[in-house]
Amino acid sequence: MWIFSVLHQHKLLSVWTRSLQKPGLISRVGSQFASYHFTATLLCPEDSTALKRRRRVSIASSVQRKPVASDGWQHRERSGQSKAWKNDIPVLQKPNQRRAEDNRVSSELRKLCMEDFPADRERQLKQKSTPDSKAENYEIVFGIAPCVLALTQGRRKAHKLFVKDGEASLRASMLKVCEEAHRRGVQIHRVSKKDLDKMSSGRVHQGVCLQASPLRYLTENSDSAPKRNNDTPLWLVLEGIQDPMNLGAILRSAYFLGVDRVASSLRSSCPLSPVVSKASSGVMEVIGVYGYKNLEDMLRSKVEQGWQVVGTVGAEAEQSNIPVTQCSDFQMTKPTLLLMGGEGEGLSKELLSLCQTLLTIPAGRELFPGIESLNVSVATGILLHSLLSSRRSTRR
Repeated sequence: MWIFSVLHQHKLLSVWTRSLQKPGLISRVGSQFASYHFTATLLCPEDSTALKRRRRVSIASSVQRKPVASDGWQHRERSGQSKAWKNDIPVLQKPNQRRAEDNRVSSELRKLCMEDFPADRERQLKQKSTPDSKAENYEIVFGIAPCVLALTQGRRKAHKLFVKDGEASLRASMLKVCEEAHRRGVQIHRVSKKDLDKMSSGRVHQGVCLQASPLRYLTENSDSAPKRNNDTPLWLVLEGIQDPMNLGAILRSAYFLGVDRVASSLRSSCPLSPVVSKASSGVMEVIGVYGYKNLEDMLRSKVEQGWQVVGTVGAEAEQSNIPVTQCSDFQMTKPTLLLMGGEGEGLSKELLSLCQTLLTIPAGRELFPGIESLNVSVATGILLHSLLSSRRSTRR
């Protein structure tokens, strides 16, 4: 009788297994397995483990082959199965616990493998790739030529070099800047164009900015410029040049034409800023500009040493006791100081009184009122070329 009961149960098991493949009977799977589980345990305790294994295999196969049903049907099925299989499913990690461990492992991997992910490392560098706000004694030099010359001349203390990220950093001029910075141990950072625009206050930076110490006007005691052996030296003396673009253009012309020294009044004059350096195409990093609190004392001292003081006036200047000569007619035969006044006002009366000759640039046509003068940087270039040409002619 007992054997018949067991055989009967196995037969019922095979029948129920085949019935699972029918969509209409799937809804009764939970209750059938619950009752069968209970009956098999009571009738045949020693075979309950084997029966459990068979039941799990049959349930897994039936679940894989069941058709797609609505969300409500799936919810009822999972609810019935969870009650029937609650005691048989192996213990797994809780979802929250597994997610926390995954996050912990992920953070450790990110920390250990940061060197393998250049993008992440680049993002961290960009967060630090900003000018040091605490470095009050630094300013931003911008432009290819100013940055290269600032590095090579050694008159500034370079702190950080910022270059534009992307293909622009592969240009030969950009690579030269990076090479000079690397040679001198200067930190190099790749930043976006937006960051460079902010550093340079929207000016043309050509994809590179350098954080470095500022340049100051030289004094007689800090004379570090190489001496030039000229029998008839020419000094350019500037009074009240306030526009940095004009000052930069003047320095560029003075360096190119061969002026021996550039001197400037410290009062009412613009400082040697990065804008001046950019306007001079980096010449400000090379040529020394001397600053004087009192230009009158310096001029009187040079006059006592045998120098001549030459001023400048417009073509329609007021009559004065000082002779006015066209620049093309002037011959430079002894050490000369050429004075150039600021925009609009020109030379002050104090400096005009020290001039021995006033030079003027003749116009090539009849001029309309209001445009009968030249920009101070253009006029300076013309006068310097005329004086230095006359110096060369007298040496022959």
